[in-house]
Amino acid sequence: MHPNPNFRKTNPAAAIAFARARSFGILTASTEGAPLLAHIPFLLDEGGTEAQLHLARSNPIARICTEAPLPVTLAVSGPDGYVSPDWYGIDDQVPTWNYVAVHLTGLLHPLPADALPRMLAAQSAAFEDYIPGKAPWTMDKMTAETTDRFMRMILPFRLQVTDLHSTFKLNQNKPDAVRQRAARHVQDGFGMELEQLSDLMRAPPQDG
Repeated sequence: MHPNPNFRKTNPAAAIAFARARSFGILTASTEGAPLLAHIPFLLDEGGTEAQLHLARSNPIARICTEAPLPVTLAVSGPDGYVSPDWYGIDDQVPTWNYVAVHLTGLLHPLPADALPRMLAAQSAAFEDYIPGKAPWTMDKMTAETTDRFMRMILPFRLQVTDLHSTFKLNQNKPDAVRQRAARHVQDGFGMELEQLSDLMRAPPQDG
């Protein structure tokens, strides 16, 4: 998380809404060596207190989270992009990089295998719903053989969220007119999902 408090005042409800809409992140767990990371889809509840997710049985995090809850952080990244000092329209500025990130920290609980079908059905239904004009895919379109093989390969988990941190670094430390000028330029610059980043810069989420 960025240390500048100007970028960390976003209302928790806005951070939760962002993470729920994103539904994809990097699950991290500490070990004696380098941290373990897994790139995963998830479903976060409306209150931001619990996330449902699954991991491949062979995933290192799944291998160490078999009985007792495991402390983890789920990092959810949003749009990001380079901001050139020339775009501010004022003198004596420095380059920076704007971005959005939400960190959900808590305990990862292994779930019984019979929780998996319901979890996968809920995930696929939620993600299919984002696709306009398409008849939703459902799990009953798989053969019994494929379903059985699929279920053996993955394991269900529940993330109990105990802490939430977010950074919405959108030039809030600049005067409004200056931030708006940069927002107009950033979508033609370098980064990812620059149009969405530009929109967020024009109207940053309210402070908490």
